Amino acid sequence: MADARTTRLTTRLAARASRAVDSPHFTRAVFVLIAANAVLLGAETYSGVVAAWLPLLKTAEHLFLAAFTAEILLRLAAHADRPAAFFRDPWNLFDLAVVTGAFLPFLRENTTVLRLLRLARVLRAARFLPQLRVVIVAVGKSLPGTLSFLLVGGLLLYVYAMVGWTFFADDDPEHFGSLGRAALTLFLLITLDGLGDAVRTGLEISRWTILYFASFVLFGSFLLVNLLIGVVIGSLDEARREAEADREPPRPPAAPAAVPVEPLPLPLLRARIAAARTALDEAERALSQAAPGSATGPPGERVAG
Repeated sequence: MADARTTRLTTRLAARASRAVDSPHFTRAVFVLIAANAVLLGAETYSGVVAAWLPLLKTAEHLFLAAFTAEILLRLAAHADRPAAFFRDPWNLFDLAVVTGAFLPFLRENTTVLRLLRLARVLRAARFLPQLRVVIVAVGKSLPGTLSFLLVGGLLLYVYAMVGWTFFADDDPEHFGSLGRAALTLFLLITLDGLGDAVRTGLEISRWTILYFASFVLFGSFLLVNLLIGVVIGSLDEARREAEADREPPRPPAAPAAVPVEPLPLPLLRARIAAARTALDEAERALSQAAPGSATGPPGERVAG
């Protein structure tokens, strides 16, 4: 009896908390708190503001912490009847880590870590901005492709850096005096920064250096960068499709199409009904003969046991 009552109370609490959490007013209020917290963090970077309003800033920080704690407790209450679902949501885990981290003693004593935790609250705004959430999911999905891009780019940099060190180390030691300097110079050339100066310096060494720089810019700036853009766009499309699938309600299963039945002619229908009655009478007669001591009645009547 007590277990049933506890279950009813838990279900009622979860239903009420879910209505509050899912309401647009709650979403707007939390988003405003996050924006105000961001403004507070920005104000604390000015020494004059901190010196003049330090007690007020501390009070505001405690109020923000209390508000975010109440929010996470309300979200936990919304999952009171199914707590495992709360921890399956990555955004819930992120919110819980950000809020609970501010209460841990070894984190509160570290000013730098505490400021980073307060800064992480600003990132929670992505939870309430669907388009930003799609972008973040797309970035996560593009990491495997980005790793392949980094491997190819690193190999390209290494090969061209070694070639540049071999041919230009003596004439241009400032940019190609070692493998590290050559790789740094070429990395900047991928962004086309200083390309004109590098080409002019190379032409002073030899006219053939134009092939070196032109091929590197072709592979590095155009091919690799476009490859990275393609990976990100593909991940963005995949994340957008997943978000649209989550927003769409599940469709009910389609009813099987009705097979049209042609009406039978009346004489044929009567003949089939008569045949069915005859078969039923024969089955009742066979059943009564098989049962010992049973009385056989006229066809169509119930046999008395």
